[in-house]
Amino acid sequence: MIRPNITKPPFDIIRCSHPVLGVRDVEVSGRFYVDQLGYIVTERDSDTLYLRNLECRTHHSLVLKRTAEPSCEVLAWKVASEDDLDRARHWFSMKGLPAEFVERHGQGRTLKTSDALGMPLEFYASMDFVPCKLQEYGAYRGAYIQRLDHFNCYSPDVQKSYDFWSDLGFRLTEYTESEEAAGALWAVWLHRKGGVHDIAFTNGRGPRLHHFAGWVTGVGDLVHICDVLSANGYLANIERGLGRHGIGNALFLYLRDPDGHRIELFCSDYLTVDPDLVPKRWELRDARRQTLWGMPAPRSWFEQGTAFPNVPVGEPAVAPQPIVAH
Repeated sequence: MIRPNITKPPFDIIRCSHPVLGVRDVEVSGRFYVDQLGYIVTERDSDTLYLRNLECRTHHSLVLKRTAEPSCEVLAWKVASEDDLDRARHWFSMKGLPAEFVERHGQGRTLKTSDALGMPLEFYASMDFVPCKLQEYGAYRGAYIQRLDHFNCYSPDVQKSYDFWSDLGFRLTEYTESEEAAGALWAVWLHRKGGVHDIAFTNGRGPRLHHFAGWVTGVGDLVHICDVLSANGYLANIERGLGRHGIGNALFLYLRDPDGHRIELFCSDYLTVDPDLVPKRWELRDARRQTLWGMPAPRSWFEQGTAFPNVPVGEPAVAPQPIVAH
């Protein structure tokens, strides 16, 4: 069920900030993200890499940590002020969810919590400033990724995820309903910053991270990184694309890093800042929904994802299956 936007949320979330990914070998992961995709190293030690993109003015937009098994430790968000952190702590506590302040390198005061399905979240208001590389064109490498754009997660109960995040002031841009399950929500795209989404939820075993996405300036960047990866021995890391989503109108390329974490590179979505924007509805069996050009996604795209540590994974409440490539 779709409901009106909440215009005065309990605290002010500005945008998605960064994922913290567990990787088995920081050096191997660094060669993929830095040497191939073009991420910039802000800091590193033997166990952690703090990376950022060209447009970033703050310490990190991706953190890689050495762990025994691949995982996503947290999805982090920027809020508008220190007062918003206090309001957030009160709101999560009132909901019976964890809410504690923790120390994080390169960040100010950080609130650690979770959403209604147990997905680990952190919120902060300030992060250390670093030089922006936007106009240092000699520093451009790989895919020329400008910034982090969004997270996409599997949810076993898309309606519950939608209700929770809309309570936080996230606005719906597009959604998919299942014709075979009495119009149940299959997927939702929600935003704070005025793009198509800061976070999306897709029906599936979860909660798990499906992908995080880097924004590039145009289709030429996507073509170029395909050439780079194929020339440098990373052809098998290209999972899907090039293509154009019906949802969001975005041109996309999906990659898998050495641990299987999925990253989308994309461009060409649209502006959504108008408060009276009418969300676009899609039917699950509409082949243009996944890919406007009519090429279905591989089965791995609907089944494989990154687990959150110690968060139970549930089976999806909605059974119908989307169109899958053979």
